[in-house]
Amino acid sequence: MEGDPISKLCTPAMVVDVDIVKRNAQRMVDRYQDLGVKLRPHMKTHKTLECGDIMTGGSRRCVVVSTLAEASFYADHGFDDILYAYPLPFDKLERCAALSERLSLFQVLLDHPQALELLSKRPLRAGRPWHVWLKLDCGNGRAGVLHSEPEALQLAQAIAKTEGVELTGVYAHCGNSYHCKGVEKIQAVAQETTTLTLQFMEKLRAVGINCKSSIGSTPSCSHPIKDMGQLSEVHPGNYVFYDVQQSLIGSCSMEDVAVRVLTRVIGHCPHRNQLLVDCGWAALSQDGAGRLPSGYAVIEGHPDLKLLSMTQEHGRVEPITGELDYSKYPLGSLLKLVPYHSCATAMMHSVYHVHSGGRLVGKWFPTRGW
Repeated sequence: MEGDPISKLCTPAMVVDVDIVKRNAQRMVDRYQDLGVKLRPHMKTHKTLECGDIMTGGSRRCVVVSTLAEASFYADHGFDDILYAYPLPFDKLERCAALSERLSLFQVLLDHPQALELLSKRPLRAGRPWHVWLKLDCGNGRAGVLHSEPEALQLAQAIAKTEGVELTGVYAHCGNSYHCKGVEKIQAVAQETTTLTLQFMEKLRAVGINCKSSIGSTPSCSHPIKDMGQLSEVHPGNYVFYDVQQSLIGSCSMEDVAVRVLTRVIGHCPHRNQLLVDCGWAALSQDGAGRLPSGYAVIEGHPDLKLLSMTQEHGRVEPITGELDYSKYPLGSLLKLVPYHSCATAMMHSVYHVHSGGRLVGKWFPTRGW
């Protein structure tokens, strides 16, 4: 109930500190206003209307999504200028066409000539063009045509020349920043991705093509470099929640992490020197593989404890060293878990309990599916 302390919630429960969310969002807005670059926030971490409103300043314009379920959800609630930043899925062409014909601006992404051919064979109604971003791989090694290959320029030229299709921009994800430790290394990846993207834009201009450029990842966008001011857009997403992983990379401090999973002690196991809690992987995810010194999460306020392992609905907690003092953890007592990866943890929950100063102010309901 609104106004109640978060300790009243049944567990496991994911709680979101709305004040930290707003602070994180505003800081990112300020960074890119200072650089003169458009911020196109990614919705994939939270997938909610309320957080989308916070990230867009209430405009409900200029967002990125990772699934068509997200795209439809946001379109149904008045969002527009939506970029579906995932290689065009052949089985979902008609869903993409419906959104393109319905919204003022719906944009798709591709990295293969066959996807372009598919678009050319499915013209949009009323002479509307397909708005297409070319996905460029600048060292991340996931989706995208490799920036250095001739095929990248050839595909960009083919998009620009294809009837009914418009090359809107070039999109690169510097996910390799997730392997960094510290601001200097983060900025080195940001510099490399930015430089390679800008060099590719020069190649496009040399053949008469002018379009937008965009790079993004939460680490790189949390510590922008000067050259990013030459880009058209950036597209980070996780920053609105942050997490333990981001704090270890150097994107943020632990004080910037907006989410916790609440769990309660449900068992004492002195023969194993362990506590049993009611948070398993179904409420936290197993992302991070327990590699933290504190296991699968940071147990807030208890640096001496480790979330050793989880099954679907149970977690095993033990001391990092020494013997447990069970009097400190009576049955029913509450622990707060700071997740390793907030995107993965959020996916485990159908409702986020939103609080300010530890008192409940509402609920956010994320969209789900693909």
